[in-house]
Formats: sequence, C-alpha cells, structure tokens
Amino acid sequence: MAKSVFITGASSGLGKASALLFASKGWDVIATMRKPELEKELTHFPNIQVFKLDVTNLIEIEDLVKTISSNKTPDVVFNNAGYGLAGPLEGTTDEQIQDELNTNLLGVIRITKAFIPYFRERGSGLFITTTSIGGLVTFPFNSIYHATKWALEGWSESMSFELSPYGIGIKTVSPGGISTDFAGRSLVLTHHPAYSKEIEKVMKVFMDPERAQNASTADQIAEIVFEAATNGKDILRYLAGNDAKAAFQRRNKIGAEAFRMEIGKQFLG
Repeated sequence: MAKSVFITGASSGLGKASALLFASKGWDVIATMRKPELEKELTHFPNIQVFKLDVTNLIEIEDLVKTISSNKTPDVVFNNAGYGLAGPLEGTTDEQIQDELNTNLLGVIRITKAFIPYFRERGSGLFITTTSIGGLVTFPFNSIYHATKWALEGWSESMSFELSPYGIGIKTVSPGGISTDFAGRSLVLTHHPAYSKEIEKVMKVFMDPERAQNASTADQIAEIVFEAATNGKDILRYLAGNDAKAAFQRRNKIGAEAFRMEIGKQFLG
C-alpha cells in the first residue's frame, strides 16, 4: 500500500514542490490550501487530492483531520503553511501580529494536536514542519516572523520527547532563501517613517543579486523534506540550502553575540 503525506500550504512554492515530488515517488498526497478552486496543476494527478484548509480555522482543521483519518491516517504530516511579516514592530498592527502567530505558529500546533491521537493509536507517524534559518538566527526587521520560527524550533524539540515513546517522530526543515514568489505572495511589509533609512539599508542587503544567487529552488528544498520523511533517522533539524548551513555554522563558530554584532554591521553598517 502506498504511503501518504498530508501537506499544508500546497498552493505554491515549497508546498506545491513537495506535493509534486512525493506524488512522483508513488505517495498518495493530501494537498491542502485556502483556495483550492484556484488550483490548476495538482488536480491533474491521480494520487493527489486537494482540500480546502485555512490553518487559522480550528473547526476546519478538526473536521478535515477527522474526515481524512476516518479513511486512512497519513504516514507523514508536513506543516508548511506560513508567510513572512517584515518591517518595524512599531509599524505593525495588533491584527497583523495575531495573524502571523495564528498562521505560522498556532496553525502548526493545532494541526499536530489534531493528528496525534491517530498516530498514537497506530503507534507510528511523522510530523515535519517548515521552520526557517530564521528559527535559528535573526535578521533586522523580522521580529514577529522570527518569534514564530524560533518558537516552532523550541516547541518541536520539546515535542520530540513527548511523542517518541509512542513511535511518533517530529522534524523541522530550516530553509534559507528560496527562489520562489515568497516575497510577492507570502510576505507582508509594515512601515513606519522613523525607520525608513534603516529599512532602506536592510532591503539593499536582502535584494543584493549576489545574495540571491545563494538561494535554493523550491524543488531543492523539497528534496530535503522527502529525505527527512523517508530516511528513518532520529534527527530533529534539517538545514536546507547552502546559505542556511553557512549562517548557522558561522553563528556556532563565533558565538551568538559576535554573530549578532556581525549581522548588525552587515545590514545596518
């Protein structure tokens, strides 16, 4: 019997690339997204089912997980839905903060919680969550985004102790830059005139063409997700992309404080 994977945020980028990769490997794929009526590609594959799911809607989560698991509980749940919130905290509305936390953090926690009883009863299952190199290091003007990703890293590590006695695994995949339309479709920018000069400096570094050359494709990161899903190893964190590996190694080599100073100088002078 073919293995199956449940994926959130499958309408574009890493989520879609992962859905296509798992399907090409013979897996049954449950691809979820907020607007499935707009999906034109995944619906053509016989082993991909597309469902509507807003990860901020608890009722939708519980209903869909119950429906899916009444037939066959997936072998792997890939928590991938999320977006970036960038800009000065002072220019961020409370609604923007809540939306970011609801999507990037609480959505993952709620979906995981909904599937745990089915995994525990079966005695197996694996959760994989897209975090980010931004869950292990930080950059200026991304504080709320970093708050969600650092939270996911700590939450996942703690959950590994909680789940392992029941044969359930949990892993994180931490990509660096991904050359998708993330900045267009999945990034919210906040503004405040007091920080305009600093933001201009930071954006200049982020938009440097040389920096973009170090980004990975969504397909490359999807390969890491598939590796995490299939290698059977008890490894929590998977750094994905040369830029992510280099940043994390640099932080570990020179220490957190020296790295913080280095990032500040790099982005703000």
